[in-house]
Amino acid sequence: MMYLKVPFAEKDEAKALGARWNNERKSWYVPDGKDAAAFARWLPPGGADFVPAVAAPSLKSRPVMTDSYAGKPVIGRYFVDLQHDCDPFASCPVCAPKLASSGWQAHYDEVAKMMQPLRPA
Repeated sequence: MMYLKVPFAEKDEAKALGARWNNERKSWYVPDGKDAAAFARWLPPGGADFVPAVAAPSLKSRPVMTDSYAGKPVIGRYFVDLQHDCDPFASCPVCAPKLASSGWQAHYDEVAKMMQPLRPA
């Protein structure tokens, strides 16, 4: 990947020639397979060896954190690890005994009963 030093006023011209934008490095580059001769005027003094530093993330790009720890998986009290890929909300003969013995099915049925009046007819 050969990076370029393209002034903002000339970005459309570089893009029309086939240059691509690297958002991590905040720099234009010549994609593999493109002739670098067309981009000669934007080649930096270091030539093909020039690699811009990784740009620091802006405040706008950072995720908004709430009062929870983002890296912690949230698992409820009645979490059941199913051994195969099935939908716990659909009837499955393999998982039904495990869900019933864990208390999950009873609480699911209770919540479904409470939600019934809220569902449109």
